[in-house]
Amino acid sequence: MRMRLAHFRRGIVAVGILVAAACVVPTVAAQNPDTMMPEQSEAKGKEIIRELIAGLGGPGYTDVRESECSGLRSLFGHSGDLTGYINFNDFRQYPDKARIEYSRKGRNTILLSLIGLDGLDFAHGGVVIALYNGDRGWSYDRSGVSELPVTSVTDFQESAKRSVDNLLRFRLKEPGLAIRFGGSDTVDLRQVDWVEINDSEGRKYRLAVNRSTHLLDRVVVSTEDTENQQVNDDTTIYTNYQLKNSVWTPMQYTKEHNGRRAAQFFLDSCRYNPGFPQDLFSKDSLKSRGAELVSKKK
Repeated sequence: MRMRLAHFRRGIVAVGILVAAACVVPTVAAQNPDTMMPEQSEAKGKEIIRELIAGLGGPGYTDVRESECSGLRSLFGHSGDLTGYINFNDFRQYPDKARIEYSRKGRNTILLSLIGLDGLDFAHGGVVIALYNGDRGWSYDRSGVSELPVTSVTDFQESAKRSVDNLLRFRLKEPGLAIRFGGSDTVDLRQVDWVEINDSEGRKYRLAVNRSTHLLDRVVVSTEDTENQQVNDDTTIYTNYQLKNSVWTPMQYTKEHNGRRAAQFFLDSCRYNPGFPQDLFSKDSLKSRGAELVSKKK
């Protein structure tokens, strides 16, 4: 009788272990991107993106069409050493219009070369303006209004395509876009979920979404450099989120290129959908706008 009872108890324990294993194993496997079915991985990735957009402000974030931010940009040389600082006002009309007004005391053309404005010089009053409108671009500096080099415009167009804001606001339903869950990880002592997005032109976006706040901790955009036969990683790290209008905004962010720090941005203010004048992003407005800035600094 005792032997039968012991055998019966061992049987119950064994069944209990099997039931527990059946419950636990699928849950663990469901979080492993390498063992998930493609449709499961896509669904998980889209779920994290929905949580991210909601965390950033929901419709208050996705409905943004204009932004105006100002602050200080720190610049780093090719060796990664701090080179200097420059003040900026950044006006955007999404997805492909931008006016960036740089100002500083003194003349330092090295700083301008580091922000991609080689050959320009600060105008009287310490002002340089770069304006991009689709496939056109102009500058305002000491010599007046000029066409920006083709390379500057194409670089801006590429940066607009790499922009995570443009990705989340305008491109998620784009044909050829593939979304998958990239796994969970610890980044800078914070738990994150990775989402991987590939577009039809070969860009790979990796978004690290904070599991607690559902805000972006960092974004890595990988592109193939056929000329140098390598893959380039451009990373943006976001910190110090504050609610500005309807959008949770990172007031500090750092940009890295292939692991090397390239720039840091410290925002003083940001506002969204302010209602810009219609000509703000036109060539004709540049000279008058530059004159206004100069007169304010006198």
